[in-house]
Amino acid sequence: MTRSSSTGGNSGSQTAPVIDELCRAHLPLVHFEVRAISSRLPGHVYTDDLVSAGMAALAMAARSFDASLGVPFGRYAVRRIRGALLDELRSADWATRSLRSKVRRRDAVHDELAARLGRRPSGVEIAGAMGIEVGELERLDADLHSSVVLRLDVITDTVGADSVLPSTAETPEAALVARERQAYLRDAVEVLPERLQVVIRGCFFEDRPMRELAVELGVTESRISQMRAEALKLLREGMNAQLDPALVEVPVNAGGAVARRKAAYYAQIAARSTYKDRLTERPSEGQGHGRRTPVVGARG
Repeated sequence: MTRSSSTGGNSGSQTAPVIDELCRAHLPLVHFEVRAISSRLPGHVYTDDLVSAGMAALAMAARSFDASLGVPFGRYAVRRIRGALLDELRSADWATRSLRSKVRRRDAVHDELAARLGRRPSGVEIAGAMGIEVGELERLDADLHSSVVLRLDVITDTVGADSVLPSTAETPEAALVARERQAYLRDAVEVLPERLQVVIRGCFFEDRPMRELAVELGVTESRISQMRAEALKLLREGMNAQLDPALVEVPVNAGGAVARRKAAYYAQIAARSTYKDRLTERPSEGQGHGRRTPVVGARG
Protein backbone atom coordinates (compact mmCIF):
# COMPACT_ATOMS: atom_id res chain seq x y z
CA MET A 1 0.00 0.00 0.00
CA THR A 2 1.66 3.30 -1.12
CA ARG A 3 1.52 6.49 0.87
CA SER A 4 -0.39 8.33 -1.84
CA SER A 5 -3.10 5.69 -1.96
CA SER A 6 -3.38 4.81 1.71
CA THR A 7 -2.59 7.81 3.86
CA GLY A 8 -2.76 11.03 1.96
CA GLY A 9 -0.07 12.55 4.24
CA ASN A 10 1.21 12.48 7.79
CA SER A 11 -0.71 11.99 11.03
CA GLY A 12 -3.98 13.81 11.11
CA SER A 13 -3.88 14.70 7.39
CA GLN A 14 -5.96 11.77 6.06
CA THR A 15 -9.08 12.74 4.22
CA ALA A 16 -12.45 11.18 4.97
CA PRO A 17 -12.45 9.01 1.82
CA VAL A 18 -8.98 7.65 2.68
CA ILE A 19 -10.08 6.87 6.27
CA ASP A 20 -13.18 5.14 4.96
CA GLU A 21 -11.08 3.12 2.48
CA LEU A 22 -8.70 1.97 5.23
CA CYS A 23 -11.58 0.94 7.50
CA ARG A 24 -13.39 -0.99 4.79
CA ALA A 25 -10.24 -2.78 3.62
CA HIS A 26 -9.24 -3.82 7.15
CA LEU A 27 -12.68 -4.50 8.65
CA PRO A 28 -12.05 -8.29 8.72
CA LEU A 29 -9.29 -7.62 11.26
CA VAL A 30 -11.94 -6.62 13.82
CA HIS A 31 -13.97 -9.81 13.41
CA PHE A 32 -10.84 -11.96 13.41
CA GLU A 33 -9.60 -10.45 16.69
CA VAL A 34 -13.06 -10.69 18.28
CA ARG A 35 -13.33 -14.37 17.35
CA ALA A 36 -9.83 -15.03 18.67
CA ILE A 37 -10.53 -13.45 22.04
CA SER A 38 -14.08 -14.80 22.33
CA SER A 39 -12.83 -18.38 22.25
CA ARG A 40 -11.30 -17.78 25.69
CA LEU A 41 -14.29 -16.00 27.23
CA PRO A 42 -17.36 -17.35 29.09
CA GLY A 43 -20.55 -17.68 27.11
CA HIS A 44 -22.37 -14.76 28.77
CA VAL A 45 -20.00 -12.14 27.28
CA TYR A 46 -21.82 -10.07 24.65
CA THR A 47 -19.56 -10.14 21.56
CA ASP A 48 -21.48 -7.37 19.79
CA ASP A 49 -20.02 -4.93 22.31
CA LEU A 50 -16.56 -6.20 21.45
CA VAL A 51 -17.21 -5.74 17.73
CA SER A 52 -18.35 -2.16 18.33
CA ALA A 53 -15.25 -1.41 20.39
CA GLY A 54 -13.04 -2.98 17.71
CA MET A 55 -14.62 -0.94 14.92
CA ALA A 56 -14.20 2.27 16.90
CA ALA A 57 -10.54 1.40 17.44
CA LEU A 58 -10.11 0.69 13.71
CA ALA A 59 -11.54 4.11 12.85
CA MET A 60 -9.27 5.83 15.37
CA ALA A 61 -6.29 3.95 13.96
CA ALA A 62 -7.16 5.08 10.43
CA ARG A 63 -7.34 8.70 11.55
CA SER A 64 -4.04 8.65 13.41
CA PHE A 65 -2.03 6.41 11.06
CA ASP A 66 1.28 7.82 9.84
CA ALA A 67 2.74 5.77 6.98
CA SER A 68 6.03 7.68 7.20
CA LEU A 69 6.93 5.59 10.24
CA GLY A 70 7.24 2.55 7.99
CA VAL A 71 4.73 0.39 9.86
CA PRO A 72 2.03 -1.31 7.75
CA PHE A 73 -1.44 -0.11 8.64
CA GLY A 74 -2.69 -3.64 9.31
CA ARG A 75 -0.07 -4.27 11.99
CA TYR A 76 -0.69 -0.86 13.55
CA ALA A 77 -4.49 -1.31 13.55
CA VAL A 78 -4.30 -4.79 15.11
CA ARG A 79 -2.51 -3.42 18.17
CA ARG A 80 -5.10 -0.68 18.57
CA ILE A 81 -7.97 -3.16 18.12
CA ARG A 82 -6.58 -5.62 20.66
CA GLY A 83 -6.08 -2.84 23.18
CA ALA A 84 -9.65 -1.64 22.68
CA LEU A 85 -11.04 -5.14 23.13
CA LEU A 86 -9.14 -5.61 26.38
CA ASP A 87 -10.33 -2.22 27.62
CA GLU A 88 -13.92 -3.17 26.79
CA LEU A 89 -13.59 -6.46 28.68
CA ARG A 90 -12.10 -4.72 31.71
CA SER A 91 -14.89 -2.15 31.78
CA ALA A 92 -17.52 -4.91 31.65
CA ASP A 93 -15.81 -7.07 34.28
CA TRP A 94 -17.28 -6.60 37.75
CA ALA A 95 -14.52 -8.68 39.35
CA THR A 96 -11.61 -6.77 40.88
CA ARG A 97 -8.06 -7.24 39.66
CA SER A 98 -7.07 -8.88 42.95
CA LEU A 99 -9.92 -11.36 42.56
CA ARG A 100 -8.86 -12.17 39.00
CA SER A 101 -5.28 -12.62 40.21
CA LYS A 102 -6.41 -15.09 42.87
CA VAL A 103 -8.53 -16.95 40.35
CA ARG A 104 -5.60 -17.27 37.94
CA ARG A 105 -3.44 -18.61 40.78
CA ARG A 106 -6.12 -21.11 41.75
CA ASP A 107 -6.46 -22.27 38.14
CA ALA A 108 -2.68 -22.69 37.86
CA VAL A 109 -2.59 -24.75 41.07
CA HIS A 110 -5.54 -26.81 39.86
CA ASP A 111 -3.82 -27.61 36.56
CA GLU A 112 -0.54 -28.45 38.27
CA LEU A 113 -2.21 -30.83 40.74
CA ALA A 114 -4.30 -32.45 38.00
CA ALA A 115 -1.15 -33.13 35.96
CA ARG A 116 0.68 -34.55 38.96
CA LEU A 117 -2.19 -36.62 40.42
CA GLY A 118 -3.68 -37.74 37.13
CA ARG A 119 -7.15 -36.77 38.28
CA ARG A 120 -9.24 -33.76 39.22
CA PRO A 121 -7.96 -32.42 42.56
CA SER A 122 -10.34 -31.87 45.43
CA GLY A 123 -11.03 -28.53 47.05
CA VAL A 124 -9.04 -29.58 50.12
CA GLU A 125 -6.02 -30.41 47.96
CA ILE A 126 -6.23 -27.12 46.06
CA ALA A 127 -6.59 -25.11 49.26
CA GLY A 128 -3.63 -26.92 50.81
CA ALA A 129 -1.42 -26.26 47.80
CA MET A 130 -2.41 -22.58 47.87
CA GLY A 131 -1.79 -22.34 51.61
CA ILE A 132 -5.32 -21.19 52.42
CA GLU A 133 -8.34 -22.59 54.22
CA VAL A 134 -11.05 -24.47 52.31
CA GLY A 135 -13.55 -21.82 53.38
CA GLU A 136 -11.44 -19.11 51.77
CA LEU A 137 -11.31 -21.10 48.54
CA GLU A 138 -15.10 -21.45 48.61
CA ARG A 139 -15.47 -17.71 49.18
CA LEU A 140 -13.20 -17.12 46.19
CA ASP A 141 -15.56 -19.16 43.97
CA ALA A 142 -18.59 -17.37 45.42
CA ASP A 143 -17.04 -13.95 44.78
CA LEU A 144 -16.21 -14.94 41.22
CA HIS A 145 -19.73 -16.18 40.51
CA SER A 146 -21.31 -13.08 42.04
CA SER A 147 -19.22 -10.91 39.70
CA VAL A 148 -20.82 -12.45 36.60
CA VAL A 149 -23.51 -10.16 35.21
CA LEU A 150 -25.77 -11.57 32.53
CA ARG A 151 -27.07 -9.26 29.84
CA LEU A 152 -30.86 -9.35 29.92
CA ASP A 153 -31.12 -8.17 26.34
CA VAL A 154 -28.97 -11.11 25.21
CA ILE A 155 -31.25 -13.59 26.94
CA THR A 156 -34.49 -12.04 25.73
CA ASP A 157 -33.25 -11.61 22.16
CA THR A 158 -32.23 -15.28 22.08
CA VAL A 159 -35.10 -17.07 23.78
CA GLY A 160 -37.76 -14.41 24.34
CA ALA A 161 -38.74 -12.37 27.37
CA ASP A 162 -41.26 -14.94 28.62
CA SER A 163 -38.48 -17.46 29.22
CA VAL A 164 -36.84 -15.34 31.93
CA LEU A 165 -40.09 -14.81 33.85
CA PRO A 166 -41.33 -17.32 36.42
CA SER A 167 -43.61 -19.76 34.66
CA THR A 168 -47.12 -20.09 35.96
CA ALA A 169 -48.08 -22.80 33.49
CA GLU A 170 -48.87 -26.23 34.86
CA THR A 171 -46.26 -28.84 34.05
CA PRO A 172 -47.36 -31.99 32.19
CA GLU A 173 -46.62 -34.09 35.27
CA ALA A 174 -48.68 -31.82 37.52
CA ALA A 175 -51.51 -31.86 34.99
CA LEU A 176 -51.62 -35.67 35.00
CA VAL A 177 -51.53 -35.83 38.79
CA ALA A 178 -54.34 -33.28 39.07
CA ARG A 179 -56.37 -35.11 36.43
CA GLU A 180 -56.01 -38.42 38.24
CA ARG A 181 -56.92 -36.82 41.58
CA GLN A 182 -60.05 -35.25 40.09
CA ALA A 183 -61.04 -38.55 38.52
CA TYR A 184 -60.71 -40.36 41.86
CA LEU A 185 -62.74 -37.63 43.54
CA ARG A 186 -65.47 -37.95 40.93
CA ASP A 187 -65.54 -41.72 41.36
CA ALA A 188 -65.52 -41.40 45.15
CA VAL A 189 -68.58 -39.13 45.03
CA GLU A 190 -70.43 -41.41 42.63
CA VAL A 191 -70.07 -44.48 44.88
CA LEU A 192 -70.94 -42.77 48.16
CA PRO A 193 -73.91 -44.14 50.07
CA GLU A 194 -77.05 -42.61 48.58
CA ARG A 195 -77.96 -40.23 51.43
CA LEU A 196 -74.37 -38.97 51.80
CA GLN A 197 -74.19 -38.47 48.06
CA VAL A 198 -77.35 -36.34 48.17
CA VAL A 199 -75.74 -34.13 50.82
CA ILE A 200 -72.46 -33.73 48.92
CA ARG A 201 -74.15 -33.00 45.63
CA GLY A 202 -76.59 -30.61 47.27
CA CYS A 203 -73.93 -28.69 49.23
CA PHE A 204 -71.15 -28.52 46.66
CA PHE A 205 -72.62 -29.10 43.19
CA GLU A 206 -76.10 -27.60 43.49
CA ASP A 207 -75.56 -24.93 46.19
CA ARG A 208 -78.71 -25.98 48.02
CA PRO A 209 -79.26 -24.73 51.58
CA MET A 210 -78.98 -27.25 54.39
CA ARG A 211 -82.56 -26.51 55.39
CA GLU A 212 -83.81 -27.73 52.01
CA LEU A 213 -81.69 -30.88 52.20
CA ALA A 214 -82.94 -31.53 55.73
CA VAL A 215 -86.56 -31.38 54.54
CA GLU A 216 -85.82 -33.70 51.61
CA LEU A 217 -84.10 -36.32 53.77
CA GLY A 218 -86.43 -35.88 56.75
CA VAL A 219 -83.69 -34.94 59.23
CA THR A 220 -82.59 -31.83 61.09
CA GLU A 221 -80.13 -29.27 59.76
CA SER A 222 -77.59 -30.30 62.40
CA ARG A 223 -77.84 -33.86 61.11
CA ILE A 224 -77.16 -32.58 57.57
CA SER A 225 -74.04 -30.89 58.91
CA GLN A 226 -72.94 -34.16 60.53
CA MET A 227 -73.61 -36.10 57.33
CA ARG A 228 -71.62 -33.53 55.36
CA ALA A 229 -68.62 -33.94 57.68
CA GLU A 230 -68.98 -37.74 57.55
CA ALA A 231 -69.11 -37.73 53.75
CA LEU A 232 -66.04 -35.46 53.44
CA LYS A 233 -64.07 -37.74 55.75
CA LEU A 234 -65.12 -40.78 53.76
CA LEU A 235 -64.16 -39.07 50.50
CA ARG A 236 -60.74 -38.16 51.86
CA GLU A 237 -60.12 -41.68 53.08
CA GLY A 238 -61.31 -43.11 49.77
CA MET A 239 -58.92 -40.94 47.79
CA ASN A 240 -56.06 -41.70 50.15
CA ALA A 241 -56.73 -45.40 49.67
CA GLN A 242 -56.06 -44.94 45.94
CA LEU A 243 -53.33 -42.28 45.93
CA ASP A 244 -51.44 -42.91 49.18
CA PRO A 245 -52.62 -45.98 51.11
CA ALA A 246 -50.11 -45.27 53.90
CA LEU A 247 -52.34 -42.38 55.00
CA VAL A 248 -55.38 -44.57 55.52
CA GLU A 249 -56.10 -45.16 59.19
CA VAL A 250 -55.85 -48.78 60.26
CA PRO A 251 -59.20 -49.76 61.84
CA VAL A 252 -59.13 -50.95 65.41
CA ASN A 253 -61.40 -53.85 64.52
CA ALA A 254 -60.28 -54.94 61.04
CA GLY A 255 -63.06 -57.55 60.88
CA GLY A 256 -65.84 -55.25 62.04
CA ALA A 257 -68.77 -54.02 60.00
CA VAL A 258 -67.41 -50.46 59.70
CA ALA A 259 -64.05 -51.68 58.42
CA ARG A 260 -65.75 -53.97 55.90
CA ARG A 261 -67.98 -51.15 54.63
CA LYS A 262 -64.97 -48.87 54.17
CA ALA A 263 -62.98 -51.59 52.40
CA ALA A 264 -65.92 -52.19 50.05
CA TYR A 265 -66.16 -48.44 49.41
CA TYR A 266 -62.44 -48.26 48.57
CA ALA A 267 -62.79 -51.21 46.20
CA GLN A 268 -65.73 -49.54 44.42
CA ILE A 269 -63.65 -46.41 43.82
CA ALA A 270 -60.78 -48.47 42.41
CA ALA A 271 -63.07 -50.38 40.06
CA ARG A 272 -65.09 -47.36 38.96
CA SER A 273 -62.69 -46.35 36.16
CA THR A 274 -59.50 -47.55 34.53
CA TYR A 275 -56.13 -45.85 34.66
CA LYS A 276 -56.58 -44.72 31.05
CA ASP A 277 -60.01 -43.30 31.83
CA ARG A 278 -58.65 -41.33 34.77
CA LEU A 279 -55.93 -39.71 32.68
CA THR A 280 -58.32 -38.87 29.85
CA GLU A 281 -59.20 -35.24 30.25
CA ARG A 282 -62.84 -34.59 30.96
CA PRO A 283 -64.43 -31.96 33.21
CA SER A 284 -65.20 -33.04 36.73
CA GLU A 285 -68.58 -32.42 38.29
CA GLY A 286 -67.12 -29.66 40.39
CA GLN A 287 -65.93 -27.62 37.42
CA GLY A 288 -67.87 -24.92 35.63
CA HIS A 289 -71.34 -23.42 36.17
CA GLY A 290 -70.33 -21.92 39.51
CA ARG A 291 -70.14 -25.32 41.19
CA ARG A 292 -67.73 -26.03 44.00
CA THR A 293 -65.47 -29.03 44.35
CA PRO A 294 -65.50 -30.72 47.78
CA VAL A 295 -62.29 -29.79 49.58
CA VAL A 296 -61.06 -33.22 50.60
CA GLY A 297 -57.50 -33.39 49.20
CA ALA A 298 -55.46 -36.53 48.83
CA ARG A 299 -54.02 -36.35 52.29
CA GLY A 300 -55.57 -36.42 55.67
